[in-house]
Amino acid sequence: MAASIGLVVVVWAVNFIAAKIGLRYLPPVTMASFRVTIAGLSMVPAYFVCSRLPAFADARRARLQGLTPRDLWTFSYLGFFGVVVNQMCFTMGLRYTSVSHAAVIVGMGPIYTLALAVLFRLERATWHKVVGMAIAFVGVAVLASENGISPRSPSLLGDAITMTGSIGFATYAVLGKRVAGRYDALTMTAFNHFAGAIIILPVALHQARALGPFSRWCAIPWQGWTALLYMAVCSSAMAYLFYFWLLRYLEASQLSAFTYLLPVLAVILGILWLGERGSAMQIVGGVLALGGVYWVESGREP
Repeated sequence: MAASIGLVVVVWAVNFIAAKIGLRYLPPVTMASFRVTIAGLSMVPAYFVCSRLPAFADARRARLQGLTPRDLWTFSYLGFFGVVVNQMCFTMGLRYTSVSHAAVIVGMGPIYTLALAVLFRLERATWHKVVGMAIAFVGVAVLASENGISPRSPSLLGDAITMTGSIGFATYAVLGKRVAGRYDALTMTAFNHFAGAIIILPVALHQARALGPFSRWCAIPWQGWTALLYMAVCSSAMAYLFYFWLLRYLEASQLSAFTYLLPVLAVILGILWLGERGSAMQIVGGVLALGGVYWVESGREP
């Protein structure tokens, strides 16, 4: 389980870099919709192949039993929040903000998850948790004010879009935890992504048509297509498969806490790979935000 958590963190940290590289060559909506569609469609053959293997006996039984209308509804709303909202907003948000900003906002996942878990009455709101949440959101406010708070600020727009995607994933984690015991990891991942691909397919087709003739597709360098495939196959299909396997054995907010190393690794990669520069405001905001996450998690009972 520890190795799986580490793998997910590394894959998602590199995902920030892949998104930034891909957005140099593809429009944000195009890249985001293509990512969701490719991830969803690639999971279909993977599901039927893997479900025949002994290691995925639960998936094979689920395939033989078939799906009920209730199952289809479950996969649809999980696919909407966890795939469409999360992945679309993540990619489009990075068009307007930096890796360091986006990494800290995504790293606050346990805070969003905790707030929703309290709302759904899956956890209690203690003073320790409330204080931690307040500290974390102060950190985000400091981060957002780095370049001045203005409705026309591109960074503020990117931060807001990225936060919307993170809240979508938190909703996915909390709602997914309620049904994770009903489905195996392969079935959950495959059908959630397939549902997300069906939902976003009209947008992807429209963006493909807007991209123009085949010559314009060929003009996009290999770096753009490689980044897109990495985001679709590795950070979407593969990472989500590990995530849902872990979700069967850990609490939703407990699992999210492990990913609070994600922003640290992503910021380091952004500096080394993309040449991004940090600032004092980013450091203060990041420390406050992640400190709030740590404060919440440190107060949990063993």
